[in-house]
Amino acid sequence: MRTLVVIPTYNEAESIAGLVEQVLAARQDIEALVVDDGSPDGTADIVKKAMAAEARLHLLERTAKEGLGAAYRAGFRWGLARDYDALVEMDADFSHPPERLPALIDALDTADVSIGSRYVPGGRTVGWSPVRKAISKLGNAYVRAVISLPVRDATAGYRGFRHEVLRALAVESTESNGYCFQIEMAHRAWQEGFRIVEVPITFTERVAGSSKMHSRIVLEALVRVTGWALHGGRRRLRVHHELSVASPSRA
Repeated sequence: MRTLVVIPTYNEAESIAGLVEQVLAARQDIEALVVDDGSPDGTADIVKKAMAAEARLHLLERTAKEGLGAAYRAGFRWGLARDYDALVEMDADFSHPPERLPALIDALDTADVSIGSRYVPGGRTVGWSPVRKAISKLGNAYVRAVISLPVRDATAGYRGFRHEVLRALAVESTESNGYCFQIEMAHRAWQEGFRIVEVPITFTERVAGSSKMHSRIVLEALVRVTGWALHGGRRRLRVHHELSVASPSRA
């Protein structure tokens, strides 16, 4: 499966070279696209230097920091225009283990969306405070309760999509820009009847750079999820989607 790993960056100079090296080493059918939002620390320059020796590495430069969702929409648009079979989302700070890429991609043989999950058996977090864990788990519990989304880790940012899914979901029409983008994509996929599977991963708190999480991102998610619940978001619009490659007996 020809796969593009989309990696948004903003000031990730400390980690990006090592990360793309490990990403490309995970499988020979993987290519990587770094979507850089004008990092002042020279992240894009590091990627350009690496591209000189690696044909499977690509760079999409943007002039301003517009949010995670906007970066992924740009990366997906780039990948869909080049007909990759699958597209994967991934953070640039090593919180998402590159060695789990094969498992995420292989899961797409029988599913439409695969999520690298912290909250299924075998998944866990490392380096988080009890408060951070509580916020994350409560947020995911709220999502499940309010919009009936049957996903344990709806906020996870490590996930794979078959290209047909992104086309069917009209990803360009998504509105979320923070981590709520992840919830919106999982919610849309579920409503359209696509099969979502969760693959256990170990999520490790970043060791370089600074966290992009802030109160505005949390508020965006709260407002949007509540809005979806009030306007039909609890209903699954399709039970079976014709593009799914999974067995008809899926839940």
